[in-house]
Amino acid sequence: MRPFRLAIIAGEASGDALALRFLASLRKRLGDREIEIRGVGDHGLPEAGLTSFFPQSDIAVMGFGPVIARLPLLLRRMEDAARGIVAFQPDLLLTIDSPDFCLRVARKVRARAPATPIVHWVCPSVWAWRSGRARRMAPHVDRILALLPFEPAALARLHGPETVYVGHPLMERLEEFRPQAVEQQQRDDAARPLVLVLPGSRRSEIHHLMPVFGEAVAKVSASVPGARFVLPAVARLQPTIAEAVAHWAAKPEIVTGEAAKLAAFRNARAALAASGTVTLELALSQVPTVAAYRGAGWEAVLARRLVKLPSVILPNLILGRNIVPEFIQEEATPEALSRHLLAALGEGPDRARQLAGFAEVETIMRSAGESPAANAVEAALAVVERRSGRPVVSA
Repeated sequence: MRPFRLAIIAGEASGDALALRFLASLRKRLGDREIEIRGVGDHGLPEAGLTSFFPQSDIAVMGFGPVIARLPLLLRRMEDAARGIVAFQPDLLLTIDSPDFCLRVARKVRARAPATPIVHWVCPSVWAWRSGRARRMAPHVDRILALLPFEPAALARLHGPETVYVGHPLMERLEEFRPQAVEQQQRDDAARPLVLVLPGSRRSEIHHLMPVFGEAVAKVSASVPGARFVLPAVARLQPTIAEAVAHWAAKPEIVTGEAAKLAAFRNARAALAASGTVTLELALSQVPTVAAYRGAGWEAVLARRLVKLPSVILPNLILGRNIVPEFIQEEATPEALSRHLLAALGEGPDRARQLAGFAEVETIMRSAGESPAANAVEAALAVVERRSGRPVVSA
């Protein structure tokens, strides 16, 4: 049997990690059948067999300004990727996250090679904003592999591509976030609690949230003198964060690196966090949380017009009700944040309600099964078989 030809477009490190898991599961599924891989990727993908059309660094760009500055190169690389894929004639094109780049490549490939099966992994947040993108994706994406359980219904409602919930990679790492016996003792200590402070991983988030977080932390420290505060920071932002906390009345311990972050999660009794994926990590870590978002004034106006949701917090969206208190823009005051953080630290109904809700979140997230990567492979190969009319693996 000829090799299985897989084209992969991964625009950043998180996509590379998903691609590597997909490849490992695909190799198990296909057994002795050889796999040829071409596309775009880094961080272990070349070592796993990927022949790249061009360096991933050419397209790994975030933010409005940097994208505009590099737009001519990005447009050229979209064309290069599409041409390379069409010439490769893959059995499957798998695009991963980076929707502004990947979905444009998918559109070009579909126009030039209509028979190519195209699957996109990580659903764009069309359920939150830019909902029209869902309908626009439908003609050139056969199936979306979703990380969140509410996304298939949302895409169906928005007339997007067929979407399958395959599970979230965090579900394979739960033990890394859950406390062992000694850590559980620290988590249970309401008199000397460890409190996580998570102001985000973007400079804009830090700029807007650090002052209000500092005041909230001071109020909590005054009410719970034994409290200790830990702030896991992205290494590149550590100097900026250190400068910001230098003026705080109650200074947190700043830690960097994944191991230190996970240790803090396992010991923490509660958290004060920026809105984002970290709120799902905290829910699965069973750490009651108070979430906040502050941005520039124009961002708030734009968000209110574009985002039509009762919450922007993932655990709340998964449950369909709000259990994590969230405070947006002018609502994110030191008084509100500290009051709810103290309630999360205490043994009372607020903490109990969050913990019970987090147990529900885990149950819902587990509904896809144990291996998101294996689920993703099965969902993708089903598209290949449906389009080709023959099984990928002979009986």
